[in-house]
Amino acid sequence: MRKLALAILALPLTACGSGETPPKPLTEAESAMLSPSDPKLAELYAGSCKACHTVKDSLAPLTGDRTLWDARWAQGEDALLAAAIQGKKGMPAGGQCFSCTPDDMKALIRFMAGREGEQ
Repeated sequence: MRKLALAILALPLTACGSGETPPKPLTEAESAMLSPSDPKLAELYAGSCKACHTVKDSLAPLTGDRTLWDARWAQGEDALLAAAIQGKKGMPAGGQCFSCTPDDMKALIRFMAGREGEQ
């Protein structure tokens, strides 16, 4: 019943704005199935980011879950990159990706934020 009430309350919101469907939360399983299209990034992601960004209990935003990433994305790519390089809360500096360049990290952030391929 609660889910139905929330869905009804959300209907007016979906009718407004750009006509874009609002993002929906992803499950851990849905997040874990995602991988960057670039083979090099896929390897870097699997070796570092994926361990935390597909597990809700890690408190890291799940890969591809725009309901968790959009507010962070609004801070700007430079702020996200700085946080990834310096570390933030439970995330170690560089996300434990010792072979990631700043450009790699930027591309990985775009991927995890659900914006792979956007400019």
